[in-house]
Amino acid sequence: MNTAPAPRLTTERLQSLSEDDLQSLCEATHAAILDGGGFGWLSPPPHDVLERYFRGLLLVPERQLFVARHDGVIVGAAQMVRPPRNNEAQAMSAALMHFYIAPYARGLGLGRLLLTEVEQCARAMGYQILNLDVRATQEDAVALFRAHGFYHWGTHPSYARANGQTVSGLFFTKRLQDDERIVPAHPQDTSTPIPAAGHAAVTGHSLTLYPAIDLKDGSCVRLRRGEMDHATVYSDDPGAQARAWIHAGYRWLHVVDLNGAFAGRSANTEAIEAIIANATVPVQLGGGLRDLESIGHWLSAGITRVILGSVAVKNPDLVREACRLFPGRIVAGIDARSGQVATEGWAETSEMKAVDLGLRMQDAGVASVIFTEISRDGMLTGIDIAQTAELANTLDIPVIASGGVGSLEHLEALRAATAQAPGIEGVIVGRALYDGRINPADALRVLA
Repeated sequence: MNTAPAPRLTTERLQSLSEDDLQSLCEATHAAILDGGGFGWLSPPPHDVLERYFRGLLLVPERQLFVARHDGVIVGAAQMVRPPRNNEAQAMSAALMHFYIAPYARGLGLGRLLLTEVEQCARAMGYQILNLDVRATQEDAVALFRAHGFYHWGTHPSYARANGQTVSGLFFTKRLQDDERIVPAHPQDTSTPIPAAGHAAVTGHSLTLYPAIDLKDGSCVRLRRGEMDHATVYSDDPGAQARAWIHAGYRWLHVVDLNGAFAGRSANTEAIEAIIANATVPVQLGGGLRDLESIGHWLSAGITRVILGSVAVKNPDLVREACRLFPGRIVAGIDARSGQVATEGWAETSEMKAVDLGLRMQDAGVASVIFTEISRDGMLTGIDIAQTAELANTLDIPVIASGGVGSLEHLEALRAATAQAPGIEGVIVGRALYDGRINPADALRVLA
């Protein structure tokens, strides 16, 4: 007698959304709302509203999206919300929100798996407490939280209005570990930890790793200190290199058109198109993008985000207009020598400080900032954590670190620095990956 294979049940933290994932996530959310549980909407919004919501969600550094899959298809989700950086008093706590499994996938144990995934991530990031609240009418969810050791500490009698009725809400909390996170009273003060039952290492939060694909004359290269005459060629097939990084487990690709950065216009068009054709993950592109036409061209061609560098200094009005036309898809690249902004493919150094440019770009509306200390780029001596942390603690948008990663220890140090500079969202790594100094799987493990 033939028996059907057991369904494959998995959960994960989601850092990017394919089109298929986006559609299945929206369908699961729609079904959960109709069923009356797990989300704030009482009736499902239009499909395009849900799409915009989830795309935007991935750009918010304080929120992390987790999903449950049935045979690879998303059927449920949850969000973990981290406290904002100005709430040092509650820096040891995270909140669980919008937890649901679509009604057509219930009864398989996915709720337990998803809740465990969120708890493990919160614990790994150093959080001591996980809080949540839920409508009292959502009895299955309440039973699940109780079974997982959440403590019901309070009830709000007028928590929500649903179907014309006022319903009560239950508030739960769970202690994940006894040790407190070590959080400084001020970004510059690392000497006084919050009292704890025992010592807890400062692990910081997880980071996104962006493998670099730098293009020169159609090939994948790495430069030393940004000097075009000191380029090492690693591959003459950019499309194959993109596939290799994706196969290694990376969820983003960071592409720079080096010739374009010097020429002021895209110069490695065929190579970029080959990367887009082979990429199944989001791609961010920089180098020579200095007008709205080229920005719009690459965004419509399949690039997820564009990086604006020299133009950010010389034409901030263009950056502001690009952010208005393409919200969430414009990133500022801030390249500096000893804190002073460099432009024109790093060939020129301006009088502007990196922090000042970061504030200007934040005001213009960019989604995030990539900060590179040029003197360390390609030198494998480690990231300039002090400058990166200063920028991250000044801005309210995410900062991606770049320049100098040469070992796993450098990644561990950056991840630890996020305990005091939580605005650091990710790190770009190039030469160390190509040379084999860092194993891709080890890098992802260290940053997870």
